This record gives sequence, C-alpha cells and structure tokens, in this order.
Amino acid sequence: MLKKTLKYMGIAILSLILFVGLYLLAAFSLSRMSVAKEAGESDDIRMYILTNGVHTDLVVPICTQYIDWSKKLPFENTTGKDSSAQLIAFGWGDKGFYLETPTWNDLKFSTAFKAAFALSESAIHATYYHELPETKNCIKLDISNEQYQRLIAFITSRFDTDSSGNFIYIKTNANYSDSDAFYEAKGKYNLFYTCNTWANNGLKSCGQKACVWTPFDKGIFYQYK
Repeated sequence: MLKKTLKYMGIAILSLILFVGLYLLAAFSLSRMSVAKEAGESDDIRMYILTNGVHTDLVVPICTQYIDWSKKLPFENTTGKDSSAQLIAFGWGDKGFYLETPTWNDLKFSTAFKAAFALSESAIHATYYHELPETKNCIKLDISNEQYQRLIAFITSRFDTDSSGNFIYIKTNANYSDSDAFYEAKGKYNLFYTCNTWANNGLKSCGQKACVWTPFDKGIFYQYK
C-alpha cells in the first residue's frame, strides 16, 4: 500500500512539473509571436497600455464624441470624487485578487486556487488619471476613431449590468487609491485567460500589435520594446 501511495504521489508531482513546464513554455513562445498592427489607419485617439509590473491596464480618454465614461462610471464612485481627471484605465481580473489581496503578503492559497481554476467571480477595476507620462511601463498608442469604437465595444462587453443596463458598482473599502472603483464583470479568470490575456485581446480588438497569447504583462510589453 505504501509503495502504491508513493508511486501515485510521484506520478502526480511529475505531472504537475510537466504541466507547469509546458505552460511556461507556451506562455513564453506564444507571447513572442506577434499579431501585426493594422496598416493604414489614422491617428485620432490616444490611448495607453499601463503595467504595475504584473497587471496590464488599457487607458483611454474619459470623454470623446463616442462615449463619456464618467456617465457610466461616475466620479462619485471613487473616494476622491475628483471630476477633473482626463483618462480612465480599465483592468479586468479575478474579484478575489482585486478585493482581498491589496499586497502579495495578503495572498491566500484559497484565493490563488480559485482564481487559477475559474472558481470565483471577476471584476473590472477602473482608475482615473489626470495624465500619464510615457515610461517603459506606460506605452502610448494612437488609434483611429473606428478602432476606438471597437475597443469601446470590447471593454463594455465585459461589464456585468443590472436590469436597466447600468454597470454594477461594487461598494468596498479595498480601493487602491482615492481615484479608483470596482465593478462587477462577466467571465471567469483562469490560468489561460488572465488579466493580461484580457488586455492583450483588447489590443487585438482595436487592431494594435499584440501577442498571439499571453498570461503575463511581460509578453505584451515585449511587443512594444
């Protein structure tokens, strides 16, 4: 019985090591393969991709002729209630990570396990900015009006809505600053569809250079070296 137990434990450990190895190999390889930027488009709208070193946000103007995000995500939902901001950043991800893990020291095994295997809900993190300087962690992109409308459709499609079609604000004290808020979102975070996969797909939706697939922010920013 002991030999059988050890044998099965060994198989399980080796299988886990193999899975992790294949996952990381796929993440590295596919994130180095590029989806090309659409050619011949005008530069009408300025957006940004922004990373904190782990998580990628898509940043767009708060108000254009196509949408006023402050009507759908009111400044009043932030603790600062500052209505002078010009930009808004969107990040999609696991609700448990967002609300229960302010720092990596607060990460619980249960939170990570649920996130990895799509066992929890998702949320959208919206952050207002007055301006953003270009750095290695903040890349400026200029897209056309038509591309921006596609990006708007991509972002709004991930928000969960109430019976009136309004985005659902999450009341919480887990805000990262006085200029952000959380909203209920559609979809399940998992190992193969992470916050960075979502941002990468957002870039694809509006015809920008992107990875074939990536679970990590490093893949996206590799494309913009």
